[in-house]
Amino acid sequence: MDYKLIKFEITNAVAKITLNRPEVLNSFNKAMSTEVQNALDHCSTDDSIRAILFTGEGRGFCAGQDLEEAMAPDIKIEVIVRTTYNPMVLKIREIEKPVICAVNGVAAGAGANIAFGCDLTLAATSAKFIQSFIKIGLIPDSGGTYILPRLVGMQRAAAMTMLGDKMTSEEAQQLGLIYKVVDDEQLMEEAIALAEKLAQMPTVGLGLTKRGLNHGLKVDLPTQLEFEAGIQAEAAASKDYKEGVNAFLEKRKPVFKGK
Repeated sequence: MDYKLIKFEITNAVAKITLNRPEVLNSFNKAMSTEVQNALDHCSTDDSIRAILFTGEGRGFCAGQDLEEAMAPDIKIEVIVRTTYNPMVLKIREIEKPVICAVNGVAAGAGANIAFGCDLTLAATSAKFIQSFIKIGLIPDSGGTYILPRLVGMQRAAAMTMLGDKMTSEEAQQLGLIYKVVDDEQLMEEAIALAEKLAQMPTVGLGLTKRGLNHGLKVDLPTQLEFEAGIQAEAAASKDYKEGVNAFLEKRKPVFKGK
């Protein structure tokens, strides 16, 4: 695909997806979402890609929905949610490779919830998060009503989504919404280093870990324990498991191939 609204590059087994509509703070329209979905599909099927890094071009990560598109007379908001956001969120959560997010500026509305939905999210010290939906009379989408109560509890999630107050990156880290706060000038360097580290780890094991975490959100403990046994068997069948055990016994650093 010829990408026009995102940048897509692969370096050292890391696919970097950069939202590239800086003139509108990388707000989403249907076309940009289609490009992101295509890039994620490519990442899913390309075995040479072992980690994915999301970020935004310019001074913001993502300001959510492009309201000019949303207000067009022939557009229905539920169609936007079902075609622009739902597939992206599901692909981010279901792809069995680690997805890192580097929030370089404002993350508002769907932009915030996409960032919270990634596996490991780093944010610049100057970054801000806001559940801006209520400011225009909407409800949190892009998984907001699902993931926020699970991350911060019902009361805090209600406050975030009903009041729509801005949150600093430090506050987001303290609440467990993101992994880490990084100085602005170090953000991309640290995010790339993290992605490259994950890209050299056992990709099968990482993917199965992600599958287990996702499954555990939906079931009771006995069901999850049995599920763990099943995916542990898958992990143990991987070449990386054998390499890890051999390296341990031989007292050397393992060299994982992602298989």
